[in-house]
Amino acid sequence: MADMVYENLTGLQKASILVVSLGVEASSLIFKNMGERDIEKLSIQIANMKDIPSAVADAVVEEFYQMVLAQEYIAQGGIDYARTVLEQALGGPRAAQILAKVQSALHVSGFKLLKKVDPAQLLNFIMNEHPQTVAVIMAHLDSAQAASILAELPEQLQNEIVYRIATMGKISPELLNDVEKVLESQLESVLGQDLSQAGGASSVAEILNLADRATERKILDNLVQKDPELATEVKNLMFVFDDILLLDDKSMQRVLKEVDVKDLSMALKGTGDEMRVKVFHNVSERVAQLIQEEMDFMGPVRLRDVEEVQQRIVDVVRSLEEDGEIVISGKGGAEDTLVE
Repeated sequence: MADMVYENLTGLQKASILVVSLGVEASSLIFKNMGERDIEKLSIQIANMKDIPSAVADAVVEEFYQMVLAQEYIAQGGIDYARTVLEQALGGPRAAQILAKVQSALHVSGFKLLKKVDPAQLLNFIMNEHPQTVAVIMAHLDSAQAASILAELPEQLQNEIVYRIATMGKISPELLNDVEKVLESQLESVLGQDLSQAGGASSVAEILNLADRATERKILDNLVQKDPELATEVKNLMFVFDDILLLDDKSMQRVLKEVDVKDLSMALKGTGDEMRVKVFHNVSERVAQLIQEEMDFMGPVRLRDVEEVQQRIVDVVRSLEEDGEIVISGKGGAEDTLVE
């Protein structure tokens, strides 16, 4: 890339050049703190880069260094202090560019500050906010935080917020800007405004997995009435086939009564030894032998067929749990504990 010009580089290209310039050891530490999607994007960009001019690499490293310094200056004395120091060192125009990029980076990561706030404090100031604002905030929280807050909200607001989180998808800069103003006034922090991916059925599933059973049931019942397909998607994400390992022996035996040997054999073709041991431990020796013979007889099977059977078994588990016939370990409160 002999024609590479520093001024024309995209953010991804600059990040790739920086990673290459830092070397393998430092880059590996960076990758450990990145999400898989970002690692993939960065890796592809690095693979497509060749012959990076030394002047371009130096400029990218220098920009990164100045941004790190700017963040330190902001931490020491605020934005005005950082501007004064940078203007003296780099001149007005260059200082303004660096500060703009640093502030943008702070905006993107601003919601991380929410994770340090006590749920009780968050609850106090979101109670009177618009449900969409609350949904955006909760979608950026840790699942445990969100579950704790959700349990304390009025039932009608719970249902409204969960539905908005599940259908959220991409959040517009305008909406994030509105949320930013709320957070600035309450937390006195500068928070995010750039386009961000948050929410969705997976976010709701993570939150409800950590909520108490009573809250979970009320939310899901309401979601079924409002959007059955979305409710099913959330339920599927909340409990997968491997979670059957969470069942105690009594619950496992109850589930296995509802599953025929052929389906069980097919489902076990796609599992490891731990699941097979769990199943064989909870059936008679004769049934275990029939399952093993069926597995050997069917030979290689399509993954899609295995997953379809596993999903049917998951549906059985969910149905039995909803009827109160079984309990999934770690999913219940005191009211769901079974006693003899």
